[in-house]
Amino acid sequence: MSCLVEFTPGGDIRISAETSQRYFPADALVAMQRGNELWLLPLTGPEGGGLLLKQRNAKGDRSTLIWEALSTDPPVGQRPAVWDHGNGALRIAL
Repeated sequence: MSCLVEFTPGGDIRISAETSQRYFPADALVAMQRGNELWLLPLTGPEGGGLLLKQRNAKGDRSTLIWEALSTDPPVGQRPAVWDHGNGALRIAL
């Protein structure tokens, strides 16, 4: 499944409620840059560290501060993302 995520000028990433519920049900993830992609991998809960997805509106959309996980300045605006079943990661083209 493909979807869109949004990078804000402040360094956050915004993920729709649908995408968040489907791939990050525990509202926790690990983010890592791999080449020209950002990979978001779900965690089973916040106990193991990682980034917490915070609810940002009544629809249930989520966001988290992402700029620290990137080796370059974060992009701004919407980007396509694809779920990679083999690696268990949401892959986002930077």
